[in-house]
Amino acid sequence: MSLIKEMTKGFVKENPVFIMALGLCPVLAVSTSIENAIGMGLAATFVLLCSNILISLLKDVIPTKVRIPCFIVVIASFVTIVDMLMNAYTPEIHKNLGIFIPLIVVNCIILGRAEAFASRNSLFKSIFDGLGMGIGFTLALVLVAFFRELLGAGQLLGIQILPVSYQPVLLAILAPGAFLTLGLLMGALNLFKKKEVE
Repeated sequence: MSLIKEMTKGFVKENPVFIMALGLCPVLAVSTSIENAIGMGLAATFVLLCSNILISLLKDVIPTKVRIPCFIVVIASFVTIVDMLMNAYTPEIHKNLGIFIPLIVVNCIILGRAEAFASRNSLFKSIFDGLGMGIGFTLALVLVAFFRELLGAGQLLGIQILPVSYQPVLLAILAPGAFLTLGLLMGALNLFKKKEVE
């Protein structure tokens, strides 16, 4: 598989959210606005990319029996870096995302890619895998946030899109709205894939 295919598989074919149903907690919690979704997506992509690089480089020196604790230490180190950087340079987004930034440490996508891919593949493949999965995660977050923000506030990125007379659908920005939006998008993607096969 070429490096480009390695990267693009995370966009749709193996999308971590819509296909593998991983990392759903931050998707449901922070996708109330596109701004938050982009912030969380970029933070997760940074951690995914950096941890894939380091784990791929260290895979031959990490003993098999302690590989998972070692992976968690690596991931936690990069989460600490991204948490401090966001607090310093994007304090408003850092405040909005709150506890979900430190919780990137236990995000199934990142630990899953470390265990299933980076610890078994070369550095370059791991870089493209981390980048592709991070972009796919960010795209999924932004897509869910697009519908929730539009229906829940009539706005996108703080700009009024729907007429002022539009009555916002409160359900869209609440947790049940996140489940409904995610479920409908997963269903639509599965339907699209099924028609593509036929």
